[in-house]
Amino acid sequence: METTEEINKSPLAPDNNLILTPEAQSYLLSAGKWASFLGILGFIFCGLYLLFALSIGSIMTKVAEMQPYNPAAAAMIGMGGGITVFYVLTDVLYFFFALYLYQFAIKIKAGINFSDPTHVTTGLRKLNSFFKLWGIVTIVAIALGVLGLVCIVAFAATIGNAMH
Repeated sequence: METTEEINKSPLAPDNNLILTPEAQSYLLSAGKWASFLGILGFIFCGLYLLFALSIGSIMTKVAEMQPYNPAAAAMIGMGGGITVFYVLTDVLYFFFALYLYQFAIKIKAGINFSDPTHVTTGLRKLNSFFKLWGIVTIVAIALGVLGLVCIVAFAATIGNAMH
């Protein structure tokens, strides 16, 4: 029969103070190093992507000027601003992925190196934010894919009915 003290120390007890084993700390520290690397690369790619996003309108205008008799090239001039806005918004979204990953890395490494549970908790909260954002973006992408498929099927059905 378990005593009250043993029940309070069970993994399911709400006031359980989790203690990380050295092996678990090693895994978190390693994950923090990789997250730091990926976060920094994410920031670099965000900067490069932003440069591309701000340049695409000019690139499309120059391409259209080189082909004055091409109607598709003329349409590119009007689309440059919209594509720039889309790319900048995509870049902002990607920035948050890199930011959450980098914040996780900084906090988790500090928490493990200095045995500070506050930093570990903050780092894990940032990791939670990263995965929450990833999940929301995934749900939106699936919804847009399904909506696109429905639109394609509806368009094909409309064309099929118009041909008969």
